[in-house]
Amino acid sequence: MNHQLLIVLALLALAIVLFIRNKPAMDVVALLMLVALPLTGILSLEEALAGFSDPSVIVIAALFVIGAGLVRTGVAYQLGEWLMRHAGESETRLIILLMLAVAALGSIMSSTGVVAIFIPIVLSIAAKLKISTSRLMMPLSFAGLISGMLTLVATPPNMVVHSELVRSGLTGFSFFAFAPIGLSVLLVGIGYMLVVRGWLTPCSATIDNSESRHGLADLIKEYRLPERERRLKVLPHSPLTGQLLNELQLRKQYGINVIGVERQQRFRSVLLGATGSTEIRADDILLVDLASPTIGLQGIYYELGLEPQARVKSYFVTHQRELGLAEVMLPPGTSLAGKTIQQLAFRSTKKLNVIGLRRNQQALSGLLVDEQLKAGDILLVAGKWVDIRRLQNQQRDLLVLTLPAEVDDVAPAISQAPYALLSLAVMIGLMVSGLVPNVLAALIGCLLMGLFRCIDLASAYKSIHWPSLVLIVGMLPFAAALQKTGGVDLAVHALLSIMGEAAPRVILASLFLATAVIGLFISNTATAVLMAPIAIASAQALGASPYPFAMTVAVAASAAFMTPISSPVNTLVLGPGNYRFADFVRVGVPFTLLVMLVSVILIPWLFPL
Repeated sequence: MNHQLLIVLALLALAIVLFIRNKPAMDVVALLMLVALPLTGILSLEEALAGFSDPSVIVIAALFVIGAGLVRTGVAYQLGEWLMRHAGESETRLIILLMLAVAALGSIMSSTGVVAIFIPIVLSIAAKLKISTSRLMMPLSFAGLISGMLTLVATPPNMVVHSELVRSGLTGFSFFAFAPIGLSVLLVGIGYMLVVRGWLTPCSATIDNSESRHGLADLIKEYRLPERERRLKVLPHSPLTGQLLNELQLRKQYGINVIGVERQQRFRSVLLGATGSTEIRADDILLVDLASPTIGLQGIYYELGLEPQARVKSYFVTHQRELGLAEVMLPPGTSLAGKTIQQLAFRSTKKLNVIGLRRNQQALSGLLVDEQLKAGDILLVAGKWVDIRRLQNQQRDLLVLTLPAEVDDVAPAISQAPYALLSLAVMIGLMVSGLVPNVLAALIGCLLMGLFRCIDLASAYKSIHWPSLVLIVGMLPFAAALQKTGGVDLAVHALLSIMGEAAPRVILASLFLATAVIGLFISNTATAVLMAPIAIASAQALGASPYPFAMTVAVAASAAFMTPISSPVNTLVLGPGNYRFADFVRVGVPFTLLVMLVSVILIPWLFPL
């Protein structure tokens, strides 16, 4: 063992210790190692910085943007709502659909992001079905981890292993090379969760509703909006057709306040915000709020050419991704005091409608448009979420109180959802066909997302998880340093010496266990960086195909089921599921062994040794 190898191993050991302590942050540790290796003279500056030009790093960054586009256009949330509709009252069906949905979405975007999206959905379903959250949160996290085994781009370790194959002069994995193994693990995981859900610790904590954040349902109830909500279809002969809302003065003359307009466009229904310049068309469905539920309506409907439509639930709930509510207070010193609601001209100036008034902590019945406002009054405003958020910049005359919880789930580009799916399909099609390199396919997907306004430039930069990229870039030089100093050869020799003449499947099992155990202490990406060259070199020493060895490392790197700190996905569900550390050990260790068994059986069959 030469002195250069000793230096590399010492730096690697230091990095692992710092990773375990999580002080400083992992990306900072990676940068420290990136600086240290050239200073030792083991690597040149160009070799140390080569990770910045690695195609896998660019692909991973692009996939963060693609994932953000799916969230901003509501595609991700639509999948969650589909789950709620089809789960019914069955816990078994819920677990099956939940794991399938999370795995499907996680195969094309960050599993951490997917799990974060589904946590509030699962909490809502659990409350509705009166199911302990502990019986659902672990299936959620396990499905998120399994999603990394489904496609080439599902998780950074897959891209790291793919790049190591290419760097060794070999052809990398195809887009769906992982799918047969991942689907098998997913089926085993679903069956496993249905069997062991009884092992999970019952949820002991309860949610204190008095401390929970207000939602749309609370505001709808407090202001008694269902009594005043109506959906009215504009008939072809209606005198409203072709006129602007400001010209009609429906609120002043009839006590009808138009909140939004449902309009059929290009074979789909879209929701338009009701502004002063909104033109009414035949067959539009007006979402209206009545000044008082007691006003006579039949004569008004006939006069205006309107036809009442069925309304199963509040249209604020139906359109909660686009149409929102918020309470706005008039602070002391506001210039709006003394004006009436009609004089505020909220619709013309702010594209919002005032539909409720709270005074002295009491929501007034109906809405008196001629009531003079006072400092301290709280107005309930309705409109598009983007316009509600804009009020937060006008604190001199208006103070936006805490926004409803649903604002966190808002999809600001929901109308562009079909284009987001098209962009995603183009990217996947290019990757599967091999017409262009994966990195170009991913960049084309990002550009299409921007072209179709699924995501803007600021949101794209914000969506990229830079610490993950820095971690990969900083750890990649270790692979080069270990190869250059003989560290990889030493690890391969040690592995083969321990295993002796063992069968190749036994060696694959040992490689899986080693990767999984290392992954308990450092990130799965860093684990893949370290283990991929060892796996490929071991295959070459045995005269075997490197593909089953590389695939084993990739699958094992995603098998972070054993502790709540072995993956951010597990950490996310630790609190909502009210789990203890031992819960993950008790459920995760047997499942990791099952995944190893599936891998050792399937991988040599799919990728012959």
